Amino acid sequence: MSAHLTRLMAATAATALFAGAAMADADRMKVVTTFTVLADMAQHVAGDAADVVSITKPGAEIHGYQPTPRDIVRAQDADLILWNGMNLELWFEQFLTNLSDVPSVTLTEGIDPIAIAEGAYEGKPNPHAWMGLYKDQLRATLEPLRQEIATIPEDKRWLVTCEGAFSYLARDFAMKELYLWPMNADQMGTPQQVRKVIDGVTGNYGGVLYVDSLSEPDGPVPSYLDLLRVTSQTIADGLSAGLK
Repeated sequence: MSAHLTRLMAATAATALFAGAAMADADRMKVVTTFTVLADMAQHVAGDAADVVSITKPGAEIHGYQPTPRDIVRAQDADLILWNGMNLELWFEQFLTNLSDVPSVTLTEGIDPIAIAEGAYEGKPNPHAWMGLYKDQLRATLEPLRQEIATIPEDKRWLVTCEGAFSYLARDFAMKELYLWPMNADQMGTPQQVRKVIDGVTGNYGGVLYVDSLSEPDGPVPSYLDLLRVTSQTIADGLSAGLK
């Protein structure tokens, strides 16, 4: 269940915070995450008890990211590193070997994942679990949009994207999903994948969907909650427009 992600993150952060509580006058914890979505989530869990920074910057491609020496230096003095796992950050394990004794936690342990249905990653877990709905605040924000999408006839409730990163959101919104490739990679979609999507698409372009990275603070999705809200609203608007 995707709710395990929140509980695991909260437990992990709490454990680390309690471990440092004995140092009454110590500086605030430094928590490093692999990408901006996790950083926003972790900062809300830690509050004023920690400073949270992301290795990748807003808008970065996180699947094939190439860490820099500066990234290693920034992460070296971290008290805790949080990463998603499930083959999302293919670069991270090598990155971690360059650090000395910095504890890390894989946040998707305990998740009941959706399996990737096709392609080179067939049968492996879809790593984009943060796109699923959990926690009361997220549900309260997105429930009106879920209900709006539910008014769309089921046979027209399709989500077409380049990457199959929205499987959890599609599941929670009772939608069908069509995509070019299951995960972003160095290779482009095969002719067969492109043809499958072309054959399946009957509507027009609906807009930009955000998934892997937050925007700059003045951009459209500066927080995790904004990312889910804007992406869900774009999907709802696109489906509704197709009925007019």
